[in-house]
Amino acid sequence: MTVREIINKTMQKLEAAGIPSARLDTEILLAFCLNCDRLELIKNPDKTILEAQLSIFNQLVIRRLRWEPVAYITGRKDFWSFTLEINSNVLIPRPDTEVVVEETLAVCRTQSFNKPHILDIGTGSGAIALALAKEIPEAQITATDISLPALQLAQKNACALGLENSITFLQGDLFQPVHGKFDIIVSNPPYIGAKEYETLAPGVKDFEPREALWAGETGLEFYEKLIYQAHSRLKENGWLLLEIGAKQSETVRAIMAENACFYDRIDVSADYAGLSRVIKGRRK
Repeated sequence: MTVREIINKTMQKLEAAGIPSARLDTEILLAFCLNCDRLELIKNPDKTILEAQLSIFNQLVIRRLRWEPVAYITGRKDFWSFTLEINSNVLIPRPDTEVVVEETLAVCRTQSFNKPHILDIGTGSGAIALALAKEIPEAQITATDISLPALQLAQKNACALGLENSITFLQGDLFQPVHGKFDIIVSNPPYIGAKEYETLAPGVKDFEPREALWAGETGLEFYEKLIYQAHSRLKENGWLLLEIGAKQSETVRAIMAENACFYDRIDVSADYAGLSRVIKGRRK
């Protein structure tokens, strides 16, 4: 079969199963099997695929038809300017989370931080911490996670990117494993409430780690803890930046406003789709 024939046939299967982005998923999986990039597939639609390669590809498609995320099937996901190893112990990094990195870099540009001390809480695959380490080589970064398997993967990603000496990885819940104060605290915490969790797509609910998604009954539980506890862990004029759900900007802003004696310059930034995605505030 040719590349064109395989893509068309597989797209139809994925679309019939109700899976979104059928063409993209097909191209990523086929490129993975052929050890090439998607552009090469597009440029060579009449290329013939060997039976052995097709057999492997079909096995991957079966997994996708069960709604297993493509990133878990391939074991990798692009984020920022690099590719991360990914497995089912960590949340799959989303492009929206890059806004956290962008906003953190913007804060660093406008502040006179000298070798900024940065804390990433709930680092998962290490996506945010690694992007910041790459962009701010002089930064002293600490990344924490309650999950040991997640930390082990984050450390592996750091080594693969040559950033193993740029980040200190610590296991523990929220601020429990860290000491001292920081110029910047960032986090993409769990923010899915009980009702919303039940409505998540099968590819998310059935495969991604529940502890990285589910925050509690309301979805605000981690924000309430982080916003209150971060104040004592930030240096004067230090910044707290949190990823938020698209519909949570007003409620999370209200939580931060309740702590107005702690924070000022509270602001919300949008993601690439124009949805509220990052809230930040400065410690007074």
